[in-house]
Amino acid sequence: MDAVVKTLSSRLAKPAVELPAAPRPSREEAEAAVRVLLRWAGDNPDREGLLDTPKRVVRAYEELFAGYDQDPNEMLERVFEEVSGYDDMVLVRDIPFASHCEHHMVPFIGKAHVAYFPSEGVVGLSKLARVVEAFARRLQTQETMTAQITEAIDNTLKPRGIAVMIEAEHMCMSIRGVQKQGASTITSQFTGIFRDDPAEQVRFYTLLRGFK
Repeated sequence: MDAVVKTLSSRLAKPAVELPAAPRPSREEAEAAVRVLLRWAGDNPDREGLLDTPKRVVRAYEELFAGYDQDPNEMLERVFEEVSGYDDMVLVRDIPFASHCEHHMVPFIGKAHVAYFPSEGVVGLSKLARVVEAFARRLQTQETMTAQITEAIDNTLKPRGIAVMIEAEHMCMSIRGVQKQGASTITSQFTGIFRDDPAEQVRFYTLLRGFK
């Protein structure tokens, strides 16, 4: 299978300057926008099969982009300190996600792998999956999403090291444009122990691949 491999710098990406959010349109305005797109595509929004499509699209967008109303940092606030002295790597692999490319608003689908070395305790394993989901349910680039997951974990848990790897197939590449189905993109980011000790990076990759 063809693969497009991108490895990010080991440093955390600098946060982008955020512009003030524009007022959110009403549901009626959003549905009207969908009707415009249906007409632009060449169809008739008043025909039977499309009458309720604007409502369905808006409801779907509420679900697909729910991450804008979620705070990943809050998901990681509760830390369990009673871990009987455990201070080695914690890895949650194969976290499935579906996101949308911010350039074409079409899906990219894949898996995230998240590992960290605890410093003052551990977080519930499901919380790492929730952080991935919160960032995935926004308009994204895979590179930005990788950095955001890393930064959220670093800001909240202050671990001794973080490793995040994302593998995904982008529909903007497989169903439009170059139309190369099956090509995958890999992004990764390391901090702390993972960045400073190449052996820990090797162990991370070994744990990902060694038991499949």
